[in-house]
Amino acid sequence: MSVTARFVTIEGIEGVGKTTQVARLSAALSAHGIQHVVTREPGGTPLAESIRNVVLTAGEELLPPMAELLLMFAARAVHLTNHVEPNLRSGRWVICDRFTDATYAYQGGGRHLSLDNIRQLEAMVLGARRPDLTVLLDTPVPQALQRAQQRNAGAAADRFESERTEFFERVRAAYLARAAAEPRRIETVDAAQSVDEVAARILKLLEARSWIS
Repeated sequence: MSVTARFVTIEGIEGVGKTTQVARLSAALSAHGIQHVVTREPGGTPLAESIRNVVLTAGEELLPPMAELLLMFAARAVHLTNHVEPNLRSGRWVICDRFTDATYAYQGGGRHLSLDNIRQLEAMVLGARRPDLTVLLDTPVPQALQRAQQRNAGAAADRFESERTEFFERVRAAYLARAAAEPRRIETVDAAQSVDEVAARILKLLEARSWIS
């Protein structure tokens, strides 16, 4: 059992299977006797979940991209202070469904917002905190969106799910650019594989770092 708490984030566009793989990773860590918590962004605490609702719910009033960005970091500040950092200090791993890479991808790539502005907010809110490992689940956008549509059949789409294919192509490109820029932290996994194959690949990434055996 690892004695060091790890911060692992799972990233990717809609339909790549993040929620499924977070659950599979959680089960694997439990089987290894590793204490951990599972969380998500935006959200993770009651207050941050309230902000998530504002960001995701399509309403009559326009939510400008800059306001969306600031809300994301407001939720992140709450999440880090009240949930992520206390658990890491207590020796528990934190497995998070999306984190700051998603902001670079969605608000930077998708919304065309300044990466310099995002970096400034990142420095203000995160300080030196970064994930120990980020797993980017990647698959072509049409395949991912088809999966998402099948998963959400009959449910109302949120503000991001309602975006056009071109938006998600920009988001995916931004994710892949970040993975290319930070290959030691961000590991790209082919999400077109079966659920079992993807889960096995993620565990191998942990084993390669000697975090589990």
